[in-house]
Amino acid sequence: MSGEHLHLRLNALLANAGLAPLDEATGRSFEDYCSLFLRWNARLNLSAVRDEEGILRRHFVESIACARALPAGIATLLDFGSGAGLPGIPVVLCRPEISVTLAESQGKKAAFLREAIRTLGVEAVVHAGRAELLTQSFDCVTLRAVDRMALAVKTAFRLVAPAGWLALMTTHGELENLKAAAGAVFSWSDAIPLPGSDERILALGKRNLS
Repeated sequence: MSGEHLHLRLNALLANAGLAPLDEATGRSFEDYCSLFLRWNARLNLSAVRDEEGILRRHFVESIACARALPAGIATLLDFGSGAGLPGIPVVLCRPEISVTLAESQGKKAAFLREAIRTLGVEAVVHAGRAELLTQSFDCVTLRAVDRMALAVKTAFRLVAPAGWLALMTTHGELENLKAAAGAVFSWSDAIPLPGSDERILALGKRNLS
């Protein structure tokens, strides 16, 4: 599949999900990201999804939907357990006003993130270590497909600034468990459906000031 075809295919998938298309420059960046993803995934287990169509449909469309649904006014964002950069890199591409930190404790995946940032020519910070070792707080912390998600949420919520957001890409079935892990300091908006599954949602919790 040619790069141009990939750009058009991604926009078609976005349209099918009721989402606006990417402009050409952003679409080209996603093409470069997908190419790099496929090359690295052939020798490093970035994702169990190994084909181009699956990456577009299951990873990119969902992450683009998340990036666009994040509230306005977020200046700093931490992608907790970033893995292959999802949703952090799509946030960088779709919301360039947000300063993104990609936290990934596995060295080879952190190396991929550094190479992705270099290849795409975008501004982002890669924290090659455990996210809980970070000392600063963020306007938003995202989690998607993190191992032992409820335990990760218990750590992640401490990195959310007062009046900041915890953004969980999860399922209806897991949501109450994750809300309990985050504790009573968050007020939750109605879950936002994510494309491609009846179960997948984006849950946004706003941290109370006190």
